[in-house]
Amino acid sequence: MNFDHKFYAKLNRRDVLKTSLALAGAAVASKIPFSNAFAADYPDRNIQVYVPTREGGGADRLLRAITGIWKNHIGTNFEAAFYPGASGRVGYEKFMGLAQEDMYELLFGNMGAEVLNWVLKPPTYDLDTFKYIAQVDSDPGIIYVSRKSKFQTIDDIVAEGKKRRLNFGVSRLAHPATLGALALGKHTGAEFNPIPFSGGKNNRAAVATGEVDFGAQPSGTIVSRGKNFKVLVMFTHKNPIPDISDNAPTMNDHFNTNLPSLIAGARAFGVKTATIEKHPDRLEKLQTTLQKVFTDPEFKEAYKKTKAPWEFVEYQGMEACAEYAKNITEIGEEFKELLVGK
Repeated sequence: MNFDHKFYAKLNRRDVLKTSLALAGAAVASKIPFSNAFAADYPDRNIQVYVPTREGGGADRLLRAITGIWKNHIGTNFEAAFYPGASGRVGYEKFMGLAQEDMYELLFGNMGAEVLNWVLKPPTYDLDTFKYIAQVDSDPGIIYVSRKSKFQTIDDIVAEGKKRRLNFGVSRLAHPATLGALALGKHTGAEFNPIPFSGGKNNRAAVATGEVDFGAQPSGTIVSRGKNFKVLVMFTHKNPIPDISDNAPTMNDHFNTNLPSLIAGARAFGVKTATIEKHPDRLEKLQTTLQKVFTDPEFKEAYKKTKAPWEFVEYQGMEACAEYAKNITEIGEEFKELLVGK
């Protein structure tokens, strides 16, 4: 081996040490599986989030609260793009058509309402090619009325529903809260007819003006307006906010039923299934850093801006998401004809 002695002579002991350490590091790195070595650099750019609703709504507010803290734990920013339309269908179709399988593109949707879309009409893609990876809140579905309404208990609603068909407002027909009201009617023999008003704001307005007899939607935006509205029943196994919901009973307790918890606000992050298979290490990093958000004191302050009760904050993993989607799908199939307005 021929050395250039003039060059070699210029290397001091520190230079030789640096070179030796670099070579040793390269040798060790060569033995690390490629996926793990690559994951060490993840994420090295912003993460894109597809939101299948309009900007400025509940999903937007919650996403901003979460990602504003999450970026500190994962080390990158999040960029949201909104694709409203067809009760979430537009956003999902857009995501499945455009998103890359690299864990840099996520979907943030409301599982219950959007899973019900596929009960009514299957999407253009195979359902097995999409997976929810983490649920971040649990807002119960409810029946509520205006404080000025003559109906002040759920028994009042049921009794009147046995005399005549009652119209009730919903933000969309295919919704867990809609399912709860229809299940209550079926159980008690009361007749309830859902009327969609495209969004919670419009639904609340219809209830406030008496355009409909009562409303059904997630509880968060109702209890935050307790001076105007009253919760009459919850479609969960337990009322998580008795102090700010007039201690509303659950349907299961009050009517001795066994309805699955119909969480009407169940926002979750999702990805293409192939992404999980290709980058399990990146999935783990997403999930572990997201979980840190929920124990970060700054998140509680950020969440206050959503005006939703802190009791709804809850991280749940893939198995819980799959179980929730399964329950919603089953009860959706039972009331499918009513959900399409037939």
